[in-house]
Amino acid sequence: MYTFDAKGIPAKTHYKILTGSIIPRPVAFVTTKSADSDIVNAAPFSYFSIVSAAPPLISISVQRAEGRQKDTAHHAIDTGELVVHISTEPIVEDMNKTAASLLPDESEIDHTSLSLIPSTFVSVPGIKQASIRLECTLYDHIEIKDEDGSPTADLLLAKVAGYHLSPDVYDEKTGYLDAKAIQPISRLAGNDYSRLGELFTLERPK
Repeated sequence: MYTFDAKGIPAKTHYKILTGSIIPRPVAFVTTKSADSDIVNAAPFSYFSIVSAAPPLISISVQRAEGRQKDTAHHAIDTGELVVHISTEPIVEDMNKTAASLLPDESEIDHTSLSLIPSTFVSVPGIKQASIRLECTLYDHIEIKDEDGSPTADLLLAKVAGYHLSPDVYDEKTGYLDAKAIQPISRLAGNDYSRLGELFTLERPK
């Protein structure tokens, strides 16, 4: 067993251990819009999870680059709105293209085959090809700082204002979603991703 003192290892080692062990991670594919223009920003984030069902809250942690806030965090904090899509196999190639570093006045969507669709509950458009869209408002923002007090990430808590679910993945009779039909992808470490794989069932003890 290898033992590391967290205070004695660099950030890169933390990154390798955390992203290599906390797997698989779902990928939030997020669209936001600047308050000053109609340019829609799109980007994937794998530091993503559910926080609460009542109220319906999800979390997305947006890491900063050398202390600089990324467009997704800046826009969401500034406008209070974002749309979160579940990343799936049919759109994963285009999703990956949006991870490129572009100028603020460029839309990542323009470099993909994806198209935008107007939202119902927020002003930020969603991605038409996504089978699951969560239109959200910003519930809270927590600035994450290192031991020196320098900001390193922006934790966004987003409240779901409305859902859009494709009939291909949602069973109206039961109210459940079909995991296999969704074809979700998940992030591992480095450039590696995974598909859903084999499913198994365990009943919870009473």
